[in-house]
Amino acid sequence: MLETRSLHFRFGQRPILHDVHLQVEPGSLYGFLGPNGAGKSTTMRLLLGLLRPASGSVHLFGHDLARHRVALLDRVGALIENPSLYDHLSGRENVEATRRLRGVAAGRTAEVLELVGLTDNAHRPAKEYSLGMRQRLGLAIALLSDPDLLLLDEPTNGLDPNGIIEMRELLQHLCRQHGKTIVVSSHLISEIEKMATHVGVIQEGRLVFQGSLPDLRRLQTGRSRLVVETQDAESCRNLLPRLLAGATVAAPGTLWLPWLSQEHTAALAAELVAANQPLYGLRLEQPTLEDTFLHLTESRTAAV
Repeated sequence: MLETRSLHFRFGQRPILHDVHLQVEPGSLYGFLGPNGAGKSTTMRLLLGLLRPASGSVHLFGHDLARHRVALLDRVGALIENPSLYDHLSGRENVEATRRLRGVAAGRTAEVLELVGLTDNAHRPAKEYSLGMRQRLGLAIALLSDPDLLLLDEPTNGLDPNGIIEMRELLQHLCRQHGKTIVVSSHLISEIEKMATHVGVIQEGRLVFQGSLPDLRRLQTGRSRLVVETQDAESCRNLLPRLLAGATVAAPGTLWLPWLSQEHTAALAAELVAANQPLYGLRLEQPTLEDTFLHLTESRTAAV
């Protein structure tokens, strides 16, 4: 549905993106994650042809955007930053203005307003809309041409908790019930975790991870640790060097070691008891998805 090949971009002499290879599958809700300033918005603008890459290419629906921009973008809806609205016009009139410019069928205005949940407020001027309602109105305008692909840059930015939930549920509905492929850029890992099927993580202009949400979760497993609480951590490590070779003494009565398997954990518990070492606690600690995200981005920064 969407692919970039060796995408590079620079502002003047300052490099912004480095060899970015995005791959977005049809029907997916792709969360494009990264800290502020990582290159998310620049990438989104390149995907829409608003900026030209220094090198590399953008492909939509299997075709090169540079060669077929008008035809391809007719199948794309976008919301970049805050929507541009006429505050003195009603919600319905805002949608109508764009509908007429684009030559879309008249009945589509009512359809998109219903789709985003604004039918009951369509008569109100846009200046009276909350931020969440403005975002939904911008999304309604983006949906006018019934696009196959939606590109949304930080659509929940600045929204209150209710607005974030409403936007999340709306995007999931569009993806699941209406078959839209959606790319959502965000710096909020907790929100992307709740809605995305696939994730790309960008840091300092480089894609440091790309895959399904389960793929990202599997990275957590490799960073899980076993916490052993006993009376004397150093004595336990010396008594059981085979099982505790990779252990770290975190406190006088606490050991940390990489989690290996259930069998290893069971053997460790049995050996500690057999060695007459008191076992006060034995638990598995797994990093959150936010921890994994921070690990990916911080590792990249340290490497640079």
